[in-house]
Amino acid sequence: MGRAGTGTRGAAGALAVAGPLLLLLMARPPPAAGGDSGKSGLELVSEHFSQAPQKLSFYSWYGSTRLFHFRVPPDTVLLRWLLQVSRSGGPTCTHVEITVHFRYGAPPVINPLGTSFPDNTSVHPSFHISMLLSSEAQNNTSANISHPAPGDWFVAAHLPPSSQKIQVKGFVPTCAYVFQPDMLVMRVVKVSVMEPDVPLLQTLLSHPSYLKIFVPEYTQELQLELQGCVSNGSLGCPVRVTVGSVTLPSNFQKVLTCSSLPWPCRLLLPSPPWGRWLQVTAESLAHVSVAFSAVAALKACKPWSVTFQHLLHSSPNQSCNASSGQLSLGPGHQDLGRSSGVGSGPFCLVSYPIMREDVDVLSVHFQPLNRVWVMVHWHTPSTMRLRLNTGMDSGGSLSISLQANKTEIVNDTLVVACMNAASPFLSFDTSLNCTTAFFQGYPLSLSSSSLTANLIIPYPETDDWYLSLQLMCPESPENCQQAMVHVETTVNLVPCLNDCGPYGQCLLLRRHSYLYASCSCKAGWRGWSCTDNSTAQTVAQQRMAVLLLTLSNLVFLAPIAVSVHRALLVEASVYSYTMFFSTFYHACDQPGETVLCILNYDTLQYCDFLGSGVSIWVTILCMARLKTVLKHVLFVLGTLVIAMSLYLDRRGVWNMMGPCLFAFVIMASMWGYRCGHRNQCYPSSWQRWVFYLLPGISMASVGIAIYTFMMTSDNYYYTHSIWHMLLAGSAALLLPPRDRHAKPWACSQTFPCHYQICTNVRDELYTVT
Repeated sequence: MGRAGTGTRGAAGALAVAGPLLLLLMARPPPAAGGDSGKSGLELVSEHFSQAPQKLSFYSWYGSTRLFHFRVPPDTVLLRWLLQVSRSGGPTCTHVEITVHFRYGAPPVINPLGTSFPDNTSVHPSFHISMLLSSEAQNNTSANISHPAPGDWFVAAHLPPSSQKIQVKGFVPTCAYVFQPDMLVMRVVKVSVMEPDVPLLQTLLSHPSYLKIFVPEYTQELQLELQGCVSNGSLGCPVRVTVGSVTLPSNFQKVLTCSSLPWPCRLLLPSPPWGRWLQVTAESLAHVSVAFSAVAALKACKPWSVTFQHLLHSSPNQSCNASSGQLSLGPGHQDLGRSSGVGSGPFCLVSYPIMREDVDVLSVHFQPLNRVWVMVHWHTPSTMRLRLNTGMDSGGSLSISLQANKTEIVNDTLVVACMNAASPFLSFDTSLNCTTAFFQGYPLSLSSSSLTANLIIPYPETDDWYLSLQLMCPESPENCQQAMVHVETTVNLVPCLNDCGPYGQCLLLRRHSYLYASCSCKAGWRGWSCTDNSTAQTVAQQRMAVLLLTLSNLVFLAPIAVSVHRALLVEASVYSYTMFFSTFYHACDQPGETVLCILNYDTLQYCDFLGSGVSIWVTILCMARLKTVLKHVLFVLGTLVIAMSLYLDRRGVWNMMGPCLFAFVIMASMWGYRCGHRNQCYPSSWQRWVFYLLPGISMASVGIAIYTFMMTSDNYYYTHSIWHMLLAGSAALLLPPRDRHAKPWACSQTFPCHYQICTNVRDELYTVT
């Protein structure tokens, strides 16, 4: 009996073998659905799936990625991704590299920024490929996967990490990168079904043979054996058998090569995936005819299910007789590892019923029916099934917490646990590798020195998950025979771990009908759950930032005072409005502890943008020295136009700068008219140019340059504060002087009762200057 050439194929091997398989399958025209594909009887059909393209973004957090969700049909032998990316924006767009991630069962967990994950988080590296878009405006790439697992597949694409520069929308040319994946699958129509313990005769010619066997629940082992191999013109049995499907990023396909003697050739699979079909592919290693018989043997697992009545009528100190149909829950329990009156053979696991409580979107609470504990023995694993197979549970984070009683774990006693998908881990030993037939599980352990254990799995695969626990005594096994430990289990599916903490926001993202959650971090915090403080701001830095952004608006007191002194009350009202809402908007737009929001954030932001635009509008029109009625009419019309444009696109620079340029044209026209009418430069005073206009224009130009070209995420706090001061200072300098022929707000009559009637002479006698 030989077990020649057995092994596990990795993800790279699965992709490498797809090339020859693709050539083999594409060498002849694809047959019609259900038609014969050749003399060998191999029947293949191809199907094409596509999704609408999406515009890519530079990566800053998980919401920057573009997610695509596909479903691979059963019996697929070849999957080919056709990846297309195109660029628009002209010759100013530079070369860029697009990264595409693939994962089976859940969205890929990626880390382009190299940040740290929260403690006790287990993450498998994502499988990805890169696409370089250089001088060409379009790039097409393909990726082939042989024998993909049926079900949900996810593709995520993004551009490189974004630069910290804050770009003004519409002011600089933008480059648009559009990505579209297509999925081409080729599946087998005729698949031979293997019955347990029934030999299935197969003959290999030029095409592989596709088989499948259904693995029922509570299958402890699956043994695949090749018997009676006969080859034409070749020594031995040149057959390679591939068992299982490819699941990225990790792939645990089993490969059995039976070219050497002795015979028969066998492959043993512990804990195969329950309740699904298992694919088996047999290929000839030589160009000769090979005949053999394939036999699959299943070893059933005998579970002991703890029913709800057992939990109600039992306590941690009670012991019952297993042969009478009740589970022993006390320290004297000995029968689970031996034969009992219920059937024959030992029990291989104790199954605890779990209640699933759906709390909210991506929020599920799992708990045993007794709501407290799970009893752990030394001879039989205790298992719990967590049903995460709805197709809508893979967009959150699975959190597992175990806690044991200090009085029950003594000396070298250990409680070991494994978290696995598809089937539970049942073969516990000191190595604790938690590896089933096609899944690498997540280990946990409890001891006298560590009474708690935690595990976090971001984006768990869509499947039934199993938590297995068993008691072990590595140094003194006899100490475990009478021992029993009650473990408190807390299992939750949450959208974001700890709600992203104080420096993050948990956001719910959507791709068609699929929902998933991610954290958006602030104040320099990074990472999957905003727990990486390598670039975080201290509390003192946060306070300094909010003080700079808010107190810098006090410079608007200067144009307010100048406007009041020169009887420009409308302008003073606009500057007061801008100062008020800019101050409280920046007080609300802060992370962590330094936050003060008097209104809704979106309302404060809109009012701040509106005040900035209207301030520029009224300042330029005031410099034009129009008639009072015409000036106020333009004030109102410009404000309405700016309000409408900001509602359409708040961050579009030309929506706000367009009306301001129109005001500048009006001002330049009025100044030009006065220059021609008076035959001299307007304003005519050189002091006005030197001490007011030129400094004001310089401050406004520097402010616009800083706002447009120099602002980044790192220097935002002081560059934006400088922008506030320069904008307010330029307004104070550019406001026109009072009309020299008008008196300031004089009091024309005084009454004995101390009431005064004030009149503005300029409103009664208007003079054009």
